Amino acid sequence: MKTFKIYQIDVFTKDRFSGNPAGVVVNADGLNETQMQQIARELNNSETAFLFSADDSDSDGLIRYFTPTAEVPICGHATIAAMYAKAIEHQLNSCILRFKTKVGILPFEIIKENEDYQVIMTQGKFELSPAFDALTTQQILAALGLDFADTDERCPVQIASTGHSKVMIGIKSREKLNDLNPNYSSLIALSKQINCNGYFVFTFDSDEDDVLTHGRMFAPAIGINEDPVTGNANGPLGGYLIQHKIVDFKDNLFEFNGKQGEKINRPGLINVSVKIEHDLPVLIKIKGNATVVFKTEIEI
Repeated sequence: MKTFKIYQIDVFTKDRFSGNPAGVVVNADGLNETQMQQIARELNNSETAFLFSADDSDSDGLIRYFTPTAEVPICGHATIAAMYAKAIEHQLNSCILRFKTKVGILPFEIIKENEDYQVIMTQGKFELSPAFDALTTQQILAALGLDFADTDERCPVQIASTGHSKVMIGIKSREKLNDLNPNYSSLIALSKQINCNGYFVFTFDSDEDDVLTHGRMFAPAIGINEDPVTGNANGPLGGYLIQHKIVDFKDNLFEFNGKQGEKINRPGLINVSVKIEHDLPVLIKIKGNATVVFKTEIEI
């Protein structure tokens, strides 16, 4: 039997019971895939992160992510939760840790300030798939309860990714965003058809000067009907906005804040920065706050 330490962390917020909750097992050495899946299912967060010791000299450790039903290659909020828990557990100073993930070795920056931490996650390579044809677009919109008239004409419906792909759907109205009631069965069927599990609906309809976008993200195919605040949606959104020349930038850097989770009473704020070369996104980072909800132990 071994004792495993588990944190429950709320991410992209400093207020407990808001933002996006993630489980973190900070000393996962010895757990097998079945056990990790069982723990993730028991905690029942959208994702739980498992931190392992380094298996070579190229990284500071290995991190794996499980939803209640499946392993996923990368997760934004669970990464921030994991680094926040590790910083607390080991009382770290400001540093950069390099962790091996399913999408490669990524640097995660821990910023210590006033005896608390923020985390900056460098995401994987930005990729943008071709826009969907009219029929597939119509099927996606219909499953979400939208039609073409609701969409922002600047925003083609297509898949964007920094390691865990999402369909980008830009719409005109925040009222419409908050009224969405998707057909989850249809989204699950579409996910198999288009080979993408997440649907990120966003709008520029914001009444706050420091908030560019409001969004909602649905991923029922991997057991997440709605995710509160999604790093792997807001990050790729930054690249998408640059590649389509929808936003302005200066000094080869674009930075914005996105809000998510208000409709399900788990509001959170995520900061996204995009480094640009030759008018194209080349490096995407997300930054967020976090707070501990509880810490416990389990013997396996």
